[in-house]
Amino acid sequence: MPIRLRLRDILKEKGISQRELARRMEIRPSTVSHLCSDKVNAAYFDTLELICKTLDVQLHELIIMEDDEDQ
Repeated sequence: MPIRLRLRDILKEKGISQRELARRMEIRPSTVSHLCSDKVNAAYFDTLELICKTLDVQLHELIIMEDDEDQ
C-alpha cells in the first residue's frame, strides 16, 4: 500500500507557492520541490511536523495511503 504526500495539493488549496513554503519553513526550495514530487521515498518526521505546523494541517491530511491498484 503506497504512501503519498499531498503537499502539492495542499499548497494549491491554500494558494501558497513552494517557494513561499520554503521561505516560511526556512529550508531550501529544492527540498520542498522534492517533497511535492511523486518521487518521495522518505521524509524526516521533524520536516513533516514543521510542514503541518506551517500550513496548519494535521498529519493525516498530509499523508495518504493509496491502494495498489491506484498505481
